[in-house]
Amino acid sequence: MEIKTILLAEDNPNDVELTLEALSFHNLANEVEVVTDGEEALDYLYRKGKYNNRQTGNPAVVFLDIKMPKIDGLQVLNKIKSDENLRTIPVVIITSSNEEKDLVNSYNLGVNAYIRKPIDFERFVESVRQIGYFWAVLNEPPAGSVKKKLR
Repeated sequence: MEIKTILLAEDNPNDVELTLEALSFHNLANEVEVVTDGEEALDYLYRKGKYNNRQTGNPAVVFLDIKMPKIDGLQVLNKIKSDENLRTIPVVIITSSNEEKDLVNSYNLGVNAYIRKPIDFERFVESVRQIGYFWAVLNEPPAGSVKKKLR
């Protein structure tokens, strides 16, 4: 079985460190690629800029913050879910936003899960650990891109 990369789009270095620590709890073999803004996330997904030589294939999951520089997380989510070659990638919003409109917009755009960052360290680590394990290990995505909706 191929071990796919996890893409973490997060601009807060402390949250990056905590997320990486939480993901390491299960000793996941998945490499985690960290990007710090929405533009860099899209460059990774489309193999542009410094990512033009990365291996082909989509990540197992994208962990996406909403409030990021250059291109925000909702714009990245919209681009992913609007693209035939990317839309099957699971996207999990991990955000500190308490705005109901962010939650509603995320689901309207097709997010797979929406997690509010708990203030409490242990709760944050446990949340990320659980979703990382589910999406990177337990979830079974389609082998290729899904072009038609099944009825």
